Amino acid sequence: MSKTILVTGGAGFIGSHVIRRLVQRYPHYRIVNLDALTYAGNLENLSDIDDLPNYLFEKGDIRDEAFIEKLFEKHQFTDVIHLAAESHVDRSISNPLEFIQTNIVGTMVLLNAARKFWASNMDGKRFYHISTDEVYGSLGEDGLFTEETAYDPRSPYSASKASSDHLVRAYFHTYHLPVVITNCSNNYGPNQFPEKLIPLSINNIKNEKPIPIYGKGENIRDWLYVEDHASAIDLVFHEGKLGDTYNIGGNNEWKNIDLIRVLCRVMDAELGRPEGSSEKLITFVKDRAGHDMRYAIDSGKIQRELGWSPSVQFEEGIEKTVRWYLSNETWLNNIISGAYEKYYSDQYHKR
Repeated sequence: MSKTILVTGGAGFIGSHVIRRLVQRYPHYRIVNLDALTYAGNLENLSDIDDLPNYLFEKGDIRDEAFIEKLFEKHQFTDVIHLAAESHVDRSISNPLEFIQTNIVGTMVLLNAARKFWASNMDGKRFYHISTDEVYGSLGEDGLFTEETAYDPRSPYSASKASSDHLVRAYFHTYHLPVVITNCSNNYGPNQFPEKLIPLSINNIKNEKPIPIYGKGENIRDWLYVEDHASAIDLVFHEGKLGDTYNIGGNNEWKNIDLIRVLCRVMDAELGRPEGSSEKLITFVKDRAGHDMRYAIDSGKIQRELGWSPSVQFEEGIEKTVRWYLSNETWLNNIISGAYEKYYSDQYHKR
């Protein structure tokens, strides 16, 4: 194997798409998936590649320094792609300390391990840290986030990710650790845990339950199809300039209410319901504390320097996403019931 890559959070939504891409496209790479399998980590997301010879799963916590050092010693990682994170803003508001521990302390543990084990030779190594556009704060009606936008996080989640970004950059400047960072916009697509807006709404529409929309639904987000994000991660991992940051966006800005109306139309068509049926389920609820008004990313740098651009427009992506969820009801039901945890137990003891 020419590389042995540690991918943290690989059983999660984005991580599983990244791992599948790397395992299938690079059979000469050994891909080690490290995941703690908390509520959003699910090995069913990777059941189709579970038996491939260049893929290996390790269960563990990035906050556990002794465990992480043993893992580096065992596998002699040449690279790290760090996706593991607590990422749901609502959960960060109710339990901020958990986000500090995972997103900041966990990142520090990984940085220290990489620094220690790569100290004698950092040539060809790479520590790739995946972050979010939420670190930049909130935009008004105009403007876009660029790589030079000042950080202005507004929630415990975004503050914890901003902190981890700063630490990664500090290790580049202080210890010359070979790092690269990307900040992405809102992801959507197959395998996303149904606490997030799109899969939550799909499930509620399917079951004719209310679709909760914060405030008046006027908050704007830039939506990125997850497989487009995975292709960008692949490209930045291989060709991104060390020490640099790249913003990854979908060029798909939508007000939440308009997004949900599109989703309702697609769901009505897919379920054979009269057009307009699902819109009746829209329910406006009290706005979230510190709810940022608008995020929008300028992806010009990654497009100019690396030649990446999103390939999936929102209407196409939402149709693909809806069809995936409707075709994978067992996956969704297992997630909601917690039965997916049994999959790990069965798989782990089978090995």
